[in-house]
Amino acid sequence: MSNQNFRSILTGSFSTPCADNPTVAMIEAAYHHAGIDARYINCDVSAAHLAAAVKGAVAMEWVGFNCSLPHKVAVIDHLDELAQAARIIGAVNCVTIRDGRLIGNNTDGKGFLASLRDVTDPAGKKVFLLGAGGAARAIAVELGLAGTAHITVANRDPEKAEAIAALVRDNTGSAATGCPWVGKARIPEGTDIVINATSVGLGDGQAMPEVDLDTLAHGQIVADVIPNPPRTRFLREARARGCTPLDGLGMLVNQGVIGVELWLGKTLDAGVMQQTLRDIFGASDTD
Repeated sequence: MSNQNFRSILTGSFSTPCADNPTVAMIEAAYHHAGIDARYINCDVSAAHLAAAVKGAVAMEWVGFNCSLPHKVAVIDHLDELAQAARIIGAVNCVTIRDGRLIGNNTDGKGFLASLRDVTDPAGKKVFLLGAGGAARAIAVELGLAGTAHITVANRDPEKAEAIAALVRDNTGSAATGCPWVGKARIPEGTDIVINATSVGLGDGQAMPEVDLDTLAHGQIVADVIPNPPRTRFLREARARGCTPLDGLGMLVNQGVIGVELWLGKTLDAGVMQQTLRDIFGASDTD
């Protein structure tokens, strides 16, 4: 009996609201599949309680946690160290606790990049990025670090687009420009990869970002950060025009894989995570 161990490895997430975040189901399914005795605890943490939650995680010897809205910037004040991308992006969504030290990382862009690399190497490619929020910022920085030739950032507020472009230019070897998003966005000729990094389409299979679909080119990769529904209307329209669609489900799954690699040094089964999410979202490969 002496070799029995009733203590699980602890990981989890701090955000608010948190009830609709399916990451816990995805990661616990993968822990179970791998035979790892670990838990992922989905915690609703208010902004006022973030400092206490971080101290609690250290006190209870968690090995790491995710941070989602509204904590991605605020959590930085409570960390000992930042990884390169997190420092450039100025936001953290994944914290590793090692020997009492807290190390902040950002897996938003890394998850997208891992998904993108399944279909193409972004090095030397031209990218058109829709949106200038947190996801766009993380994706743009990771694309820059991966050697993308040029990134055009389009946003209704051109100052926000230019701020992300400047971040890429100042911190990576890639060229980048911001441009105003007026009416229907037109995709410039010669674009290799188009990315919707806005929240348009989340939970709505008919909503679509304002894009002139006739400016999409056959063979382009068209990606969406929306995980639910995986096949957004934007991706369906792009596929009908001969583009290669890349859904946001892969980004979410890869974020989970990368996070657990940072915490445990183990690579979980992405297929198990993907199937768990598809079951939750009621999605199939054909929709």
